[in-house]
Amino acid sequence: MGKKKKINKVENKTVKSVNKSVRSSTRKLKPILRSIVGKKVGLAIRDLTFSEKRISKDIKKTISSAIANAENNFQYDIDKLVIKEAYCGKQVVMKRFRARAKGRAAPIKKPYSNLTIILSELKNKKIEEKHGTKG
Repeated sequence: MGKKKKINKVENKTVKSVNKSVRSSTRKLKPILRSIVGKKVGLAIRDLTFSEKRISKDIKKTISSAIANAENNFQYDIDKLVIKEAYCGKQVVMKRFRARAKGRAAPIKKPYSNLTIILSELKNKKIEEKHGTKG
């Protein structure tokens, strides 16, 4: 006598884009990704365009890929897309060595990351356009 689970067949309108082998550590990616989650796509791309971080260019490219997937594969409205999730994970770490004094060597670690961005479509008919980052 097990419990029956109710399964809601609500269509989940999400689009995913994955960028593998991004040449940056997860520690540098996470703060930028946290700052764009929950924002509308146009606002997030604008913020990344004016960001001083080098890796923001790769994040912007991944978001653009997700937007293209949403538009071409699922016919979603670009104006209603919001960044639902953005996360990164470790990949490989290239290990190099630099020659130092007295025949010693110092290790250099070059980390790579995987970047995943998930977009979802807003269901509300009324969408407020934000022009700034505050309020």
